[in-house]
Amino acid sequence: MAGGKETPRQKMIGMMYLVLTAMLALQVSSAIIEKFILLNNSLELSSGAANKINQETVLKIKAAVEKAGNRSADVAVIKQAEEVRKVTADITNEINTLKQQIINEAGSGLNEEGGIKNPQEESKVGQLMIATGKKGKAYGLQQRLNGYTAQMNQLSPNKFQMLAMDGREDPSVKGNREQRNKDFAELNFESTPVAAALAVLSQKQTDIRRMEGEVLNYLASKVGAADVKFDRVLAMVSADAKTVVAGTKFKGQMFIAASASGITPRMSLNGSPVKVENGIGLIEFTAQGGGYNAEGIVKRELQARITIPTPSGRDTTYTMNQEYFVVKPTYQIETGTLPPLYLGCANKLSIQSPALGALWAPSFSTDGGEIIQSGQKGKFTIVPSRAQLNITVSNGGNVLGSEPFRVNKVPKPSLEVRVNGAAFDERRGAPASGTRSIQVVAIPDESFKNFSPEDAKFRVSEVEVSLARGTRRINGVTLRGGGGSISSLAQQAQPGDRYVITILKVERQNFKGAINEVEMGTQNRTVTLY
Repeated sequence: MAGGKETPRQKMIGMMYLVLTAMLALQVSSAIIEKFILLNNSLELSSGAANKINQETVLKIKAAVEKAGNRSADVAVIKQAEEVRKVTADITNEINTLKQQIINEAGSGLNEEGGIKNPQEESKVGQLMIATGKKGKAYGLQQRLNGYTAQMNQLSPNKFQMLAMDGREDPSVKGNREQRNKDFAELNFESTPVAAALAVLSQKQTDIRRMEGEVLNYLASKVGAADVKFDRVLAMVSADAKTVVAGTKFKGQMFIAASASGITPRMSLNGSPVKVENGIGLIEFTAQGGGYNAEGIVKRELQARITIPTPSGRDTTYTMNQEYFVVKPTYQIETGTLPPLYLGCANKLSIQSPALGALWAPSFSTDGGEIIQSGQKGKFTIVPSRAQLNITVSNGGNVLGSEPFRVNKVPKPSLEVRVNGAAFDERRGAPASGTRSIQVVAIPDESFKNFSPEDAKFRVSEVEVSLARGTRRINGVTLRGGGGSISSLAQQAQPGDRYVITILKVERQNFKGAINEVEMGTQNRTVTLY
């Protein structure tokens, strides 16, 4: 709901109304009923005071229009203001009639002292306002209240929330399982005593007068009837950048700013409207890139316009131009922990600082290995030489921090046996007469391969294949390159025999092309024949 400046009294009444809505479904004592009556009286006084203020606003509009020479556009504003007063008076009087009906029919009228005879009566309130088949007075009132809101929204730049919402729409109750399925009538008048029902209706009248006042103030600003008084003074600091790195300079400006609480300025940025809160425009947009220079930066310009009404009846517009810079974005993968490094391998890392942007010119050092620069900002390769090391990050000669990294040994590869070029299925075995070649392939650990593919080049360089029958070794061959033809053994093979494969040597080639033997221990594989 669009909000105007509320007096302490109005704020107090609003708080009391929240208490009212929370107690409507409760059995309340006579003391509480008395407080509802006091609340209703206070709301009626507030509504009456707002009515007088709104009438004075209309008189100011007429005076300003006459002073400006009764221009046709300004005269049209007077007609709008008078129409606002008329529709407001109509709906307010309609609610007054409904309140009197509640007093007479549900509250049994007034006693000799002028008080309601039966302020605690609930069932008759429900019969009048809700009724069987939902034909009560509250349903017609809901349409009138929401129709009034729609009329005011056509005139006001700030849109009001509907005055009569069902539970599923009302933000104050839609999270409550018991209340959110109720309609407006049930929400406000079900199990509600006469005194509380009157307070509900008086609160609606107060809301109506507040909405009327905001619309009239807006109309007054269009003809210069609203005085421009800069009554809000703010001390402000405008920084060149909110993020500053240790060792670099903070730059900005300090100044006094003022705004007028009596008017709502219209603001735009590059031709698009800007949301205004308490006289301050809230700027938020997605920066557009493209056309970057060699440093990945492109210059842009903002054009801001602020328009305020003046007592002369004409708007005054202030225009400002402001340069800003868009930095080409970088993409990085962040995890909850630092990534592991692998001993003696080329571990590629990227350490970036989006906050510094084009000022990011890092250098890196370590106490446990070799760092190879890539020529790209923040990207480098580290070759660890021990199990634990630290990487120190600096920028422009200033040390920003030191990060510890754990170093893992290179995981050993898994070994896969292939018969006649296809992966061997241990459950089926292999045909004795048809097995002509055996190969053993070294498969690197998947995560290691993804992290350091240039170091994940494994191969089985030598195996021994023996043909066994029962407990006897019939024959055998030694194969280079991890395997090959076993035709000489196949000629002697019989169903029920087996090939016993002994892996003699596994090697790994690192990122520099150097080949080293991988210690695998004793590794044997068996191929059964059928």
